[in-house]
Amino acid sequence: MNSDTVITDVKRLKGSTSSTLHGITLMDGDVTKDVVLRQFDNEEWLKKEPDLVNHEAASLTVASLSRVPAPDMIACDETGEECGVPVVLMSYLNGYVNLLPDDWTQWLKELAMALVGIHEIEPTDFPYSYYRYQDIQSFDVPTWSSVPDKWERAIAYIQKPAPDYEPHFIHRDYHPANVLWENNVVSGVVDWVNACVGPQGVDVGHMRVNLAQLHDVETADAFLKWYSSINNDFTYDPYWDIVSLIDILFGRPEVYPGWCAFGVTELTDDMMIERLDRYVSRLVGWI
Repeated sequence: MNSDTVITDVKRLKGSTSSTLHGITLMDGDVTKDVVLRQFDNEEWLKKEPDLVNHEAASLTVASLSRVPAPDMIACDETGEECGVPVVLMSYLNGYVNLLPDDWTQWLKELAMALVGIHEIEPTDFPYSYYRYQDIQSFDVPTWSSVPDKWERAIAYIQKPAPDYEPHFIHRDYHPANVLWENNVVSGVVDWVNACVGPQGVDVGHMRVNLAQLHDVETADAFLKWYSSINNDFTYDPYWDIVSLIDILFGRPEVYPGWCAFGVTELTDDMMIERLDRYVSRLVGWI
């Protein structure tokens, strides 16, 4: 971009819940270019992770090595000195979010194949490492659950030492609303700010707990079957599923607003509780 580049259109992008995203159309002479601006305007998140811009910039650089399309890093304002808040400017990926596919088998297979592609990236010298969002030693059985005995068993299971794993580059927030589609094929993966080096099972587990809430346990299990069949280096352990489940729990379960933004409007908070109880019951049946 140069000094003659002009902005011809700005629109708020739907689905983001932790930062503000805008799609921007630029005109440089006769050339039109679409970009995305992420504004890190969540003060609580910034207080916990003041280097969010550097983290996403590093993640996008590594993600560009994947066979799965990811946005290209264009520019950033690390401190917000120029833009008011910290921002990342990145390329725009074509595609749409698809949460209600016509072909469930193809949809789950594509989601699994894309994740395997991400995990193929060598994480050499990537400075961000996986950590849990919850302190499992102080995590209590949810008071809202109708199967507290299942939760008690699940919590006890992950209070044990973690299974050995080979570190991989992981997305850390891989779920259906962060995957773009064109012609029933994954066209890209977005929202890389949480990427890190860690166990593959964390990405698998995060997708599975999202699928269990968005659809049902059977859909989550079908995704696991596809991923396991494609990635021969993956050894399943319900440990990481349980960790990923508990990592999303900060109070009573609620419907993720991003799902409503992309057309799934019939879900309720009570349904989330019922589905998570069913999911944890399935997981403790495997330990």
